Amino acid sequence: MSKILFNLSIVFSQPTGISNYAKNLFPYLKTLNPTLLTAQNYPEFNCYSIPDNLTPAQGTKGHFDRLVWTQFQLPQIYKKLKSQLIFSPIPEAPFYTDCRFIVMVHDLIPLRFPKLLSPLTNFSRYYVPQVLAQAQHIICNSDATAKDITDFYHIRASKITPILLAHDANHFRPLYLENGGQDVRPTGCPYFLYIGRQDPYKNLHRLMTAFAALPNNREYELWLAGPPDKRYTPVLQKQVEELGITNKVKFLNYVAYSELPKIINGATALVFPSLWEGFGFPVLEAMACGTPVITSNLSSLPEVAGDAAVVINPYNVEEMTEAMQTIATDSALRQHLSTQGISRASQFSWEKTGLATVEVLSRYV
Repeated sequence: MSKILFNLSIVFSQPTGISNYAKNLFPYLKTLNPTLLTAQNYPEFNCYSIPDNLTPAQGTKGHFDRLVWTQFQLPQIYKKLKSQLIFSPIPEAPFYTDCRFIVMVHDLIPLRFPKLLSPLTNFSRYYVPQVLAQAQHIICNSDATAKDITDFYHIRASKITPILLAHDANHFRPLYLENGGQDVRPTGCPYFLYIGRQDPYKNLHRLMTAFAALPNNREYELWLAGPPDKRYTPVLQKQVEELGITNKVKFLNYVAYSELPKIINGATALVFPSLWEGFGFPVLEAMACGTPVITSNLSSLPEVAGDAAVVINPYNVEEMTEAMQTIATDSALRQHLSTQGISRASQFSWEKTGLATVEVLSRYV
């Protein structure tokens, strides 16, 4: 039997960052001959069938059911399959058992931006430290997250390995290069693009103010691609009305993965002014498409962007406006950022991420 169990209980059909990470990573773990704990079937792998109702698609109930399954069912599977190690793509694992495990930590945002009565804040405050204390080793997605794990949980740095993530280079690519160098941007109004959830720490209220202050904002639109938040999105929509830019801001909701390259390639720039990120997939995906990027000078974002983006202080609205205005009006800068972004993105690959992960896991089996 396989010595390693790879827990894919979080994977579902409308994947966001963590689920994408798990799906892209496991093909490169084949040399370890893992058994995938999954509700789906992957014929080229050993698979062990688990319930399909443990994912974020089921909301809070899915999270709760997964924690119960992790605590009570997972140890039984571990014992039955005579396993030696569980690898979890999130910081969840069974407590107080004989199970040995390695976990992945993506960010500590619920502790950096705590919300009163938030299940995620309490999860990060009380559950995650127990998991990390009992883990054989911890993988994370950036030096910024590694520092957070040390600062918040007082875990020694030698127990943590940062491994940068990647993008699908076949999917996120510069479409204009396949179009004979012709512009692939839509013929309608040019637009700035934000991709991600609508959550206060994503800093969208400052983005709205910055966009409204653009001297030529009547010539542009701002598109927000990502699922709405029932608490925060109405606040943003009210702000858009008060700023008088209702007809200039498009709330696109969740955009299918297949459609993302098209809207990224079509954008004047991706604006990703988040106050904190564990990694920041949209920045890498936009660079891979050759789309200019404006992003924050905080957390992991400079690790991802390198010198291939315009990096700003996300608390400074004027700086954000100036960056958008400069990119909108300076075609030479847009071309430079496009070239630099493609080059920078080519340094990231799931193969690199996978091989580095295999190297860590293989030390513990």
